[in-house]
Amino acid sequence: MQYESIKRSLGRFFSGTVCMRRSLYLLLDLLLLRTWHVKKALKKIGNEINDKPYILDAGSGLGQYTWRMCRMNRTWKIDGVDIDSEQVEDCTTFFNKAGLAERVNFRKADLSVFKEQGRYDLILSVDVMEHIREDEKVFMNLNESLKPGGFLLISTPSDKGGSDAHIAEDKSFIEEHVRNGYSVTEITDKLTRAGFRDIEALYTYGKPGNISWRLSMKYPVKMLNISYLFFIILPFYYLICFPVSVILNIFDLNLKHNTGTGLLVTARK
Repeated sequence: MQYESIKRSLGRFFSGTVCMRRSLYLLLDLLLLRTWHVKKALKKIGNEINDKPYILDAGSGLGQYTWRMCRMNRTWKIDGVDIDSEQVEDCTTFFNKAGLAERVNFRKADLSVFKEQGRYDLILSVDVMEHIREDEKVFMNLNESLKPGGFLLISTPSDKGGSDAHIAEDKSFIEEHVRNGYSVTEITDKLTRAGFRDIEALYTYGKPGNISWRLSMKYPVKMLNISYLFFIILPFYYLICFPVSVILNIFDLNLKHNTGTGLLVTARK
């Protein structure tokens, strides 16, 4: 199932004006449950870092989380890096138009070689590690790029069906994934070997979140993979499904899950 091409098409459609791009970010904030969990974790970490931190959005994509962090605190300075030069250029154009060029910088970079020795107070990586084979190398680079005591926050699929793959032989729902997800033990061990401490891996997308994901993401993406004509139908589809997804997201955000298809991982250098 091709997901990245659809995401890229959405980015192009909403790239015209600042207002349109802000609308895209708002829609993604509301629809994507991972955003709810990441936002909650960022607020907690934000209370523990210094007043004028440097932050890395590692795998910035459409710039959704860079925008979110800009809105959370006006003193935060953020670098966004991504391997996709088109998305880097697109984000640079938008954030310049939005008057944020002094606080935000985007550049093309491969996380398997990217290092900024001791520069960052916080590194955020959302839906990135499942796309990278050399994950341990990336974890070591991220550790080296953090200041002592700095935070790492990762959101990624778990091995409990996070890529809609429930046995080893299943293919990922998203073809661009190189792994179907992490177990708590696997990602904890890899981060420990990379030099991190105080590692906490929590399940997200429990039963309510998994239903919400199917309603808000899986089924619409499947329709769009059949034909982009379904863009015409989507507003009516979401008119019915969106209120249900919001209620399910609230439950998922506030419940503790013994298992789930997502992982939210925090660690310190």
